[in-house]
Amino acid sequence: MNVQVAQNLNPNAQAAPQIKQPNLFELVGDGISVSYSTTNFGGRPVLSYHDAFQSKSFVGDQINTVDTEIGTLVTVTIVLTVDSGSTTFSILIPAVNLRTSDSAQISTYGITTLHRFSIIGLPQGQTEFYTLHQLSGTASFVVS
Repeated sequence: MNVQVAQNLNPNAQAAPQIKQPNLFELVGDGISVSYSTTNFGGRPVLSYHDAFQSKSFVGDQINTVDTEIGTLVTVTIVLTVDSGSTTFSILIPAVNLRTSDSAQISTYGITTLHRFSIIGLPQGQTEFYTLHQLSGTASFVVS
């Protein structure tokens, strides 16, 4: 039975609140602040990253997103060198349902990954090193 039929049978029945998905995530922790919008006015994602040493902004295909069983992994390259490797920052975006409010508090993790390589051949041993950051903040639905 659809909602319209149910309302006709019971005039006091109210429609279930519409579930909204957040499109803006503002997170802080461990000296890092991140703002991630799944879409801007042009329809592209935007991510701003700030730590004690740098502030960077990323748009569109500079942002890599992968849906996983534990959430959406959003990754950007924050340091790129020609001869020794790179550093990426990833945030794990959890599933969030917004019903009666346009925002909710969330807690998640960021991962700074140092990717080692060498121009004179493959380095010996482990080539990726991780630093985990606990982040908290808000997930919001905003109209753009």
